[in-house]
Amino acid sequence: MFGSIIKTTGSIAGSEYLICSAVSLVFGLIVALVFMYKNTYSKNMVITLVVLPYVVQTMLMLVNGSIGAGIAVMGAFSLVRFRSAQGNAREIMTIFYALTIGLAMSLGYIGIAAFVLVFAGAVMILLNSFDFGVMKGMDRNLKIIIPEDIDYEGVFDDIFEKYTSKFELIKCKTTNMGSLYEITYDIILKKGVSEKSFIDEIRCRNGNLTVTCGRPLTPRDEL
Repeated sequence: MFGSIIKTTGSIAGSEYLICSAVSLVFGLIVALVFMYKNTYSKNMVITLVVLPYVVQTMLMLVNGSIGAGIAVMGAFSLVRFRSAQGNAREIMTIFYALTIGLAMSLGYIGIAAFVLVFAGAVMILLNSFDFGVMKGMDRNLKIIIPEDIDYEGVFDDIFEKYTSKFELIKCKTTNMGSLYEITYDIILKKGVSEKSFIDEIRCRNGNLTVTCGRPLTPRDEL
């Protein structure tokens, strides 16, 4: 089941190459579908993932133990690293996923490539389905502008206790040439409360200046 279909060491038959190439493209399509599941993506990234296992397979088949060809491939990869922007963690992980399949196919191990495809793909789909790793915490980022003559420490605590189950002051900075303060909180709203009523009460307290309430600011998930 996990044996190689390439029977001759040092050379590859045309039929073996065509079978591996066809399987690589099919597996690449499945890798792209796994990547697209519950994820934002671009057309270029999806097409790359479809073709990547076939390209890696062909490239490694051409190297086929040649030291000179191996060094050339290593140099090509080095150039690609400096000519491309770094992706996020999921993109990089999926690229390694496709590379592993391409490597297995270059040696003719269709069974191993299929196992990696199914097992790793199933794990990724399962974890994404249950939102595994999603940070459970502050679900709103709140920015409030207040006049400089208002003491920001504790000025909204009674409103927060009414509408939120948790709140935390993150930072405070001056704005508008020092005439205003911008204070930032991470908050968790209580279930069933009206976000509009919450903001309206803050506006009454801060003199109807700007109030911004949105999703929490999180760093980009880069490796």
